[in-house]
Amino acid sequence: MISVVLADDQALVRAGFRALLDAEPGIEVVGEAADGLRAVEVVRATRPDVVLMDIRMPGVDGLEATRRIAADPELAATRVVILTTFELDEYVFEALRTGASGFLVKDTEPVDLLRGVRAVAAGDGLLSPSVTRRVIGSFAAAAFAHGRQPEPPRDLGQLTDREREVLVLVAEGLSNDEIAARLVISPATAKTHVSRTMIKLGARDRAQLVVYAYEAGLIRPGWLAG
Repeated sequence: MISVVLADDQALVRAGFRALLDAEPGIEVVGEAADGLRAVEVVRATRPDVVLMDIRMPGVDGLEATRRIAADPELAATRVVILTTFELDEYVFEALRTGASGFLVKDTEPVDLLRGVRAVAAGDGLLSPSVTRRVIGSFAAAAFAHGRQPEPPRDLGQLTDREREVLVLVAEGLSNDEIAARLVISPATAKTHVSRTMIKLGARDRAQLVVYAYEAGLIRPGWLAG
């Protein structure tokens, strides 16, 4: 059973998500919150698998709530999915940096919401690699335009040449199967490389690997087509 907490200041939005999720076999809503502070409290009390978190909430916003959840060792198994009104939300990149595992636009199709919740609960991280890549690329480009240049993290040296190559491909939005095809290796081997890269870099999931690649300068806006 996948447990979910809903955090949104609009009661109708929460009700809609609850009705959809509770009607789905294998998924259960175990708590709700109308602001970030309450969201953190509910998450700590219920230890859900997934949190659907709105960014713009009164008091403690979703960004700070995500940061607190991601920083709590006892909530390491909890994954936060950011709910946003628009794909290019100014806070999405920062939310991914602070530990969110992906994001969904609020008007997403029900089937995509359910698929996304299951994917994140399974540890897949990014709900839509291509869209997430576009969001990160957009705001990384804005950062570079204002003179913020990436600095290679000290722990980048832990990676093997192959792992660094895999990190770049993850940042391009490729799935394990696509990475395997690109590198002419088996999907199982690709998955192993991704897992080892996550462990070495202390990344919670693939979403953080994408952010890491941008911040390390391994991927720059404009390098990727489309």
